Amino acid sequence: MRLDPNRARAAVALMSIALLAIACTPASGRSSTASGGAASLGWADTLTGEPDKLDVATTVAPISSIARNIGGDRIRLRGIVPDATNSHTFEPAPSDAQTLAKADLIIVNGLHLEQPTLDLADASKRADTAIRQLADSTITKDQWLFDFSFPASAGDPNPHLWMDPKYALRYADLMRDWFSEADPPNAAAYAANFAAYKTRLDQLDALIRKGVASVPAAERKLLTYHDSWAYWAREYGFTVIGAVQASDFSDPSPQEVARLIEQIRAEKVPAVFGSEVFPSPVLEQIARESGATFVDKLRDDEPPGSPGAPDHTYLGMMKSDMQVIVGSLGGDPTIFDPLDVTDTFGR
Repeated sequence: MRLDPNRARAAVALMSIALLAIACTPASGRSSTASGGAASLGWADTLTGEPDKLDVATTVAPISSIARNIGGDRIRLRGIVPDATNSHTFEPAPSDAQTLAKADLIIVNGLHLEQPTLDLADASKRADTAIRQLADSTITKDQWLFDFSFPASAGDPNPHLWMDPKYALRYADLMRDWFSEADPPNAAAYAANFAAYKTRLDQLDALIRKGVASVPAAERKLLTYHDSWAYWAREYGFTVIGAVQASDFSDPSPQEVARLIEQIRAEKVPAVFGSEVFPSPVLEQIARESGATFVDKLRDDEPPGSPGAPDHTYLGMMKSDMQVIVGSLGGDPTIFDPLDVTDTFGR
């Protein structure tokens, strides 16, 4: 989503007012030790601008979760986009300018996902604070995917790279390097955290391949409300046959609904998948009239459980999604039972 110029000017004006109360402390050398128990850490820290830890601002929950596992207790971490929020239409509040102004490092997904947040970050950050875009540093333009929710005609590619654990690993790799560059005394800790997290992501990848293999080949098809599975499907051999939500985030027309019902019947799709962020009575109707099972449990922005719960992590979100998809399409969801989804840092 692109921010309207008038709204952008208004956001900057509001941000300027908020900044009057902020004292921007420049980053300096940080201690290589840090206090605080891992159990209390999430991604809702208050950034202080003090030199004892690296202050990091992120956006959506999956990215924040990956950042926490790489940064551990060596960073203060604040996710700007609240859990269970439509990240495509999210508009940061003026108070978020205070967080961005105190950040030593700002990490976003990129690929046009968080443009209003980027605009505010550009206007409010310190001159020495870097803004890093994960997706843009992970794939090249020729690897972009477009689909129903993200048509090529609009120019905005599908940004949901994190749904593919291979790309999530690349995100973790980038964060390790960015944290180390910004905070050299703790580079060894970031490297150790990355190594532990990589082991878990490699396990997730292997379990997904095993889980997909348990699904009959003819059933490896996805119809979802929101097009967030394009990169995952490409990696693991699924076909995304469509999505209900259009590029303007509206419901489909009656003609599009009829077409989807016919397609589901023709391809004998056993289940259609809703979203925890985008409730869709239309998708439920499509499932009912096509004879498919409606499964309203997929997640792409919100980990399960409440903040601070052991499964409220990127790994917890992916495990839940894989059990839902594999189990609903005739595979064995228990394949994913061995995956530990708790945070890995500090172990």
